[in-house]
Amino acid sequence: MDNGTGTEQARKTAEGLAYSSGFGNEHSSEAVPGALPIGRNSPQRAPLGLYAEQLSGTAFTEPRAHNRRSWLYRIRPSAAHPPFTRIDNGGLRGAPFTETVPDPNRLRWDPLPEPPAGTDFLSGLWTLGGNGDATQRVGMAIHLYAANASMTDRVFSDADGELLIVPERGGLLLRTEFGLLRVEPGHMALIPRGVRFRVELLDATARGYVCENYGSPFVLPDLGPIGANGLANARDFMAPVAAYEDVEGPVRVVNKFCGNLWAATYDHSPLDVVAWHGNHVPYVYDMRRFNVIGTISYDHPDPSIFTVLTSPSDTPGLAGVDFVVFAPRWLVGEDTFRPPYFHRNVMSEYMGLIEGAYDAKTAGPGGFVPGGGSLHNMMSAHGPDHETFERASEAELAPRKVDDGLAFMFETRWPVTATPQAMAADHLQTGYDEVWQGLERHFRP
Repeated sequence: MDNGTGTEQARKTAEGLAYSSGFGNEHSSEAVPGALPIGRNSPQRAPLGLYAEQLSGTAFTEPRAHNRRSWLYRIRPSAAHPPFTRIDNGGLRGAPFTETVPDPNRLRWDPLPEPPAGTDFLSGLWTLGGNGDATQRVGMAIHLYAANASMTDRVFSDADGELLIVPERGGLLLRTEFGLLRVEPGHMALIPRGVRFRVELLDATARGYVCENYGSPFVLPDLGPIGANGLANARDFMAPVAAYEDVEGPVRVVNKFCGNLWAATYDHSPLDVVAWHGNHVPYVYDMRRFNVIGTISYDHPDPSIFTVLTSPSDTPGLAGVDFVVFAPRWLVGEDTFRPPYFHRNVMSEYMGLIEGAYDAKTAGPGGFVPGGGSLHNMMSAHGPDHETFERASEAELAPRKVDDGLAFMFETRWPVTATPQAMAADHLQTGYDEVWQGLERHFRP
């Protein structure tokens, strides 16, 4: 277990990190001057004796606007590694999720229990459920993590999809092939498909959520009638600058491939990229910078107005998965029931809470608390609980600032099938349906 020395060192490293801003930009960075070739990608001899290597996150022939790739200039090529062998998956699972059947009932979980001493981010990953098929690159998975130790002498990568990491407790230092990212509660980080990284803790413990997106890479949603500005601004997404490890010695590299974990012991660190350029890059985003758009007349807007990122599908407007954030905002609607309305949705919704309270979920056994989560599968009726409904129906409609909570949602076009471990977990709440009891008949013909 981390005795605190590693955490203190990680915090010192995380202070004052430099970034390159912009979502989807063609970034370039070099940790050593002259390491990045100019005017070509793969010269006969790469500068400084480095190896040139392309990392493709999309097919070569996808349209330029959708294409994701980066060129890496590294001390050793990725091809220089021993065979991978299967290892135990721990609490991690992958699609297709066929061990249980999709459940139409509304489900809610308390936070993950505290893990055993010495649990790092990778060991602490625990799959709640998902949909699709990782081998077909379609669908998504919902994971949670709880950790009390940094990853040491091992590195992780996910060939199945990109990882959107949402800390709820404790900061993380992400050491990636591209450089370093600091991500705290209130931020989100994205690690693209296939990018290797190590997670070091900035606090004694860490806990949070992960969306694994098997489908098309996340993009910023189109703004339509909103116009040119609003929601998540591209310049607020921060990519790392090049930083490399020139380390000899055994490093355990763990690869998630088609739902299972495989590992190989390298004789060097694979985080040895000295320079790079491209747009298939990791990034971090401060969710409090989200430019909330809402009503200034009446009615509660559809929650799609809170979309930060979307993974497009083959049907325009129908996402494989959306990442939605309920950031601080003003409520000013006239003659309006201001909490989220009662709803049945063709999309499936998993909601998590980072801090404070959510304005439609206040009651019930265990409550909806930071680190917990709820799952409302497609066409499952949901909405404000009885207590919230009564309070909001009688409230004086003066302008009110909602700034006491930060919640998010992973929304997906397919039902989410919960894993057996999620359905059998001690922290699965019983009696969740009770929060809607007491919604009495008020009809007066």
